[in-house]
Amino acid sequence: MSKQLLAYALLLTLALGTGPLCADEAAEKRLPDGTLEFFKVNCLRCHQGERPTGKLDLTRFQTVKSMTADPRRWSRIIARVQAGEMPPQSSEQPQPDAREQFVREVRQTLYAALAEVGPKPGPAPLRRLNRTEYGATIRDLLRIEINLGQTLPDDGAGGEGFDNAAETLFLSPLHVEKYLAAAKEALDYASKNPRSRAALLSGNPPEERRGFGFGRRDAPPEPDPPATAETARTAIERFAPRAFRREAREGEVDQYFALFEEAQKAGEPFDQSVLFALRGVLVSPHFLFRIEEPNLSDQPRLVGSYEIASRLSYFLWASMPDEELMKAAADGTLNEPAALREQVARMLKDRKTRESVESFVEQWLGTRELGRNVNPDRKLNHGYTNELEWALKQEPVVFFQHILAEDRPLLDLLDANYTFVDSKLARHYGFGMQNLKQQLVRVDLPEESHRGGLLGMAGVLTVSSLPHRTSPVLRGKWVRETLLGSPPPPPPPDVPPLNEKQTAATPQSIRELLEQHRASAVCASCHNLIDPIGFGLENFDLLGRWRSEEGGKPFDARGELPDGTRFDGPQELKQVLRSRKDEFVRHLTTKLLGYALGRGLTVEDQCAIEEITNKVKESEYRSQTLIAEIVCSVPFRYRASDAQQEPQP
Repeated sequence: MSKQLLAYALLLTLALGTGPLCADEAAEKRLPDGTLEFFKVNCLRCHQGERPTGKLDLTRFQTVKSMTADPRRWSRIIARVQAGEMPPQSSEQPQPDAREQFVREVRQTLYAALAEVGPKPGPAPLRRLNRTEYGATIRDLLRIEINLGQTLPDDGAGGEGFDNAAETLFLSPLHVEKYLAAAKEALDYASKNPRSRAALLSGNPPEERRGFGFGRRDAPPEPDPPATAETARTAIERFAPRAFRREAREGEVDQYFALFEEAQKAGEPFDQSVLFALRGVLVSPHFLFRIEEPNLSDQPRLVGSYEIASRLSYFLWASMPDEELMKAAADGTLNEPAALREQVARMLKDRKTRESVESFVEQWLGTRELGRNVNPDRKLNHGYTNELEWALKQEPVVFFQHILAEDRPLLDLLDANYTFVDSKLARHYGFGMQNLKQQLVRVDLPEESHRGGLLGMAGVLTVSSLPHRTSPVLRGKWVRETLLGSPPPPPPPDVPPLNEKQTAATPQSIRELLEQHRASAVCASCHNLIDPIGFGLENFDLLGRWRSEEGGKPFDARGELPDGTRFDGPQELKQVLRSRKDEFVRHLTTKLLGYALGRGLTVEDQCAIEEITNKVKESEYRSQTLIAEIVCSVPFRYRASDAQQEPQP
């Protein structure tokens, strides 16, 4: 059990068994000795006295209470120390393990203290639909096959590293222009499909069709409804609530019916007049944004029924709520933990999770960059085709989607006896399987297989390589940052790059070159944290194919971590990661919660992360427990007071 969990368990025991810690005792509880020593050695030269740098006098912080009095400031201190910004580069730098220990210790102290008061909802900023959500919503609203999200500008990543973060979803003039064009194209396309056309003109939602035939233009024709003003109003009355994902408000239908009347006065045909009014709905802020009612009270409150329906559907489906969610919202029964858990189990089995899973996995793992900013040299890798690249990106997506649908343990992500391949990926892996289709299917791995889990997937191994060779540095950094949430500190300024020019008579391996690089104490301080991990994956080439030797010599895949842990090859490295499974699950929880909330996490969210992580551990790391606990958490179900909202740092 980690120090953080021990601290949390101790606080819980005190709360339940002996009553709350009295104010005097909390005030007297000193900060850990390691934290105070780090201050003394690395910080107090600038941060004490009458005029401390940045008006930060660290001598004032001797107790836990003094730290928790300003948690956001301490969150910024943690971030700057972890990023290597403090102490400044002009000062003597602490060793990486000392820096890492300080960050871990301060986090544990701060988060355990905040857990005493329980989780709080964070900010709920206004969010525009990103291009993935827009495309999926238009598809489900109109039942059409085309993805109009692809016509929109790319959305930048924000928050916890995802493009659904409110911080980056601004509305530019280019967006306005593209939304106008996309709304017209979507309705024109739908009006040419007989089933969708009849539904649009009548206002009835098109029948949801699964599999082949979904939204096809050659569907059997259906007669248009009567061309009357009453028909048009009915169409708008039924369409607007589905598009706005809530009941229509007073006057809203009149606003869009007025557009129909204007088009009629201009001599437009009945069907085009209705489509013109519906186009107004599709460019409304109530469609393009996820707008929630402000909380003007001074206390957190549950979000509304329709609001929780949208939060849930955009988290799990990256799309609008379906009919069942809307019905539960209308009944007022949705925002209860039991009802939410039931919906989570249902929704995770629906194939509509694909968009959301793909968006999360590709950004979390970095595999979205394949074909964008990561491009293996095709002159050196003739087998690397667009079809193979697609399979490399899809394998972890389908794998994660399967884990959620089947409620598999999250530890399958670290190691598993199965994976998903198509014919090209099976050939790439040397599986020798016959009669595989173009779509990825599950295959069981033999016991001696080197695959299994994320570290055996070619997409992950390719995105953490250079275009012309493997990189133990990049792969080690990827594991620490992506799987464990412990990124190495940035390199000091003016560190020379790795010299790959061969000067000796005998060619040198990447390991030998990196060992020379680490001869410098400055370089070794960071590389000792990441290189050994990367060495454990050197049997995989830059495209993730298995290799046993190079230049007639077997690969040396041994590694030793700073704490003395040793391993040899990817299988033993996976076991090392499984021994740190709690770190992995906590980091995955952090990423998924940030994705679910669509914003950057605050220090107040850390208590919810601890609660969710503990529940996942109690369930033996079941994946649906993680999703259900996020959905039932305070930050997801509640909205903080907007009247007392503090500006974000």
